[in-house]
Amino acid sequence: MTQEVFLLSYTKYGDHDAVLHCFCRENGFESFFAKGIYAPKNKKKAFLFPLNELLLYTSDKKKSIQNVQKIEQKNVDFFSSDIRKNSILFFVSDLLNQVLRNENQNVGIYSEISIFLSQLQIDNFQSHLIFIFRLLKQQGLQPLFSDKTYLNPETGNFEDIEMHHFFDKTISDIWKDLITSQDPYSIKLSRTEKQNFLDSILVYFHYHFTDFREPRSLEIIKEIF
Repeated sequence: MTQEVFLLSYTKYGDHDAVLHCFCRENGFESFFAKGIYAPKNKKKAFLFPLNELLLYTSDKKKSIQNVQKIEQKNVDFFSSDIRKNSILFFVSDLLNQVLRNENQNVGIYSEISIFLSQLQIDNFQSHLIFIFRLLKQQGLQPLFSDKTYLNPETGNFEDIEMHHFFDKTISDIWKDLITSQDPYSIKLSRTEKQNFLDSILVYFHYHFTDFREPRSLEIIKEIF
């Protein structure tokens, strides 16, 4: 059986093995056991970086966790050693590893990840912000547009009164622009707007995802961008 997956995270198991936590095109979130991937002569351990798109060949036997018989990289040389891109990949994969844990098949989310990676590949260094916003739409959590001024992050509605200090008129207007834009990846944000919008969207996630925590690489993202 062949699975197309994005690698979200992995856990080393013993000296040579690992458990891979992935988002699959067909099955949503799923974990796999990669035996021997850390063996000294196994070059496939180089494939273990965040959001790498992989082809996993697994047995057809139904187990709680399937064994990987063969692993291939779908897009060879997709990313360079650019520290900015790698920082974004770590940040987004950490966030997805939290919010997609209970997600079943969702081709829309899989496609959104592909679009985000394509944007990052062409040096769109705010693509992670747009992607995280678009993820809300795929999960039915995008705010409802209205003519009112301030977004209430708890209810997902716009209101006449500011309900949270991270959601002032400027940031609420950015949310409105993203909701209505046909091409949100083309929207340009200043450095200050990027940081403030990121703060606002993490607050929104705290309200709408149980036990959500800030990704570990958040401070690095803020320093770089």
